[in-house]
Amino acid sequence: MRDAYGPGRGQALRTLCERAEQGIDTAQYNLGLMYSEGRGVSQDHAAAVRWFRLAADQGDADAQFNLGGMHVNGYGVARDLAEAMRWFRLAADQGHAKTQYRLGFMFYMGEGVPSATLPKSA
Repeated sequence: MRDAYGPGRGQALRTLCERAEQGIDTAQYNLGLMYSEGRGVSQDHAAAVRWFRLAADQGDADAQFNLGGMHVNGYGVARDLAEAMRWFRLAADQGHAKTQYRLGFMFYMGEGVPSATLPKSA
């Protein structure tokens, strides 16, 4: 991926896009990351969501974590905490530590959690 930021950037990006189009989840995740951060390409949150979702649908925990974050923040999609929780749960179930922390924090704050699952105050 280093070439994506140097002189051979065009070829590296073409190769990454080809691999992503072939359905390779790590390429899809990396392309999503590039679009979400504007690294080597113009920042485009909608494109980032598209690529993260393709990788997330294949079970990529990093993509699931990032896709959940896009839903929390409303980047490239409407803000939807329930959808964010869905993606976070999938990644957390795979042992993704950042997601487990984020999910725990959301439960603590009561964000995206149905009120029936929250403990009652004493």
